[in-house]
Amino acid sequence: MKQHHAITIVSLGICFLFLFVSGCVQNTDHTPPTLPTRESKIPTDAIKMTPDSDVYPPLLYSSDYEQPVPVSGPVNTAGAEDSPFIPDDSNELYFFFTPDVRVPVQEQILDNVTGIYVSYRQNSTWSSPERVVLQEPGKLSLDGCLCMKENVLWFCSVREGYDGVHWFNATYKNNEWTEWKNADFAVEYEVGELHFIGDDMYFHSSRNGSVGQLDIWVSHYRDGAWQKPENVGIVNTLDNEGYPYVTPDGSELWFTRTYLGTPAIYRSRSVDGVWQTPELIVSQFAGEPTLDSEGNLYFVHHFYTNGTMIEADIYVAYRK
Repeated sequence: MKQHHAITIVSLGICFLFLFVSGCVQNTDHTPPTLPTRESKIPTDAIKMTPDSDVYPPLLYSSDYEQPVPVSGPVNTAGAEDSPFIPDDSNELYFFFTPDVRVPVQEQILDNVTGIYVSYRQNSTWSSPERVVLQEPGKLSLDGCLCMKENVLWFCSVREGYDGVHWFNATYKNNEWTEWKNADFAVEYEVGELHFIGDDMYFHSSRNGSVGQLDIWVSHYRDGAWQKPENVGIVNTLDNEGYPYVTPDGSELWFTRTYLGTPAIYRSRSVDGVWQTPELIVSQFAGEPTLDSEGNLYFVHHFYTNGTMIEADIYVAYRK
């Protein structure tokens, strides 16, 4: 299976290697920078894809939802909007953005716009996205893999002062993100992209005991510590399963799996606390599902032409 996401734990590690070798991890200029806009960094030859020009549009298999469409408002550009996440019962849409998918990930850290953004729902549309600043001014970092737990944002990052890729979190206080700090899990847990629900953490990993290359695992927080991860079981196959999302009531587990060669979205329902056989919901370059408070399904859709990724947008399939 080929993963086609703009940022991953592995790619962040490559990025750090580039920074270390180039010597650009040391920045002595502490003047707060003026951040450029997303649009200013999108190349002039970038192609803005639309549903009409999409060679491989998302395919819907569930009667619970309407046909997927790009989210309304200024969220989507000719760059790549990826990894959407909507916190429980909120009107906030977080996502990862990079302006040019042709730029190697190890160079994205230098463009001053690649990173995490947030948009706010205003009636039936979404506001102009704002950069989520998670590093001191003048210092380099590349942040992604985002997830919220109450007022704490968890994210993976390559940044100055750290060797390789690490988990961090930051707390939202007084209208800003602050107190960002290292939040690594036990190394042997091999925690990939994650989702919290209550005292449980679902994540994907290729750790020992996985059925395929990537499986979905769960760890329970007990007595002040994360317990040994447990394989989720029935949702995992010889294919890759990843990017888990659990609904606030704990009744549905959403995730990404390969279907006919491209990422697709599946849902497993819980019956008496036991996950059931997953059902295919959306296929064809669709992944990283998240739901809003109304049960509408948001996901990333990657546009491909002749085997080359052109860009990526955030899509929504409204619940009927």
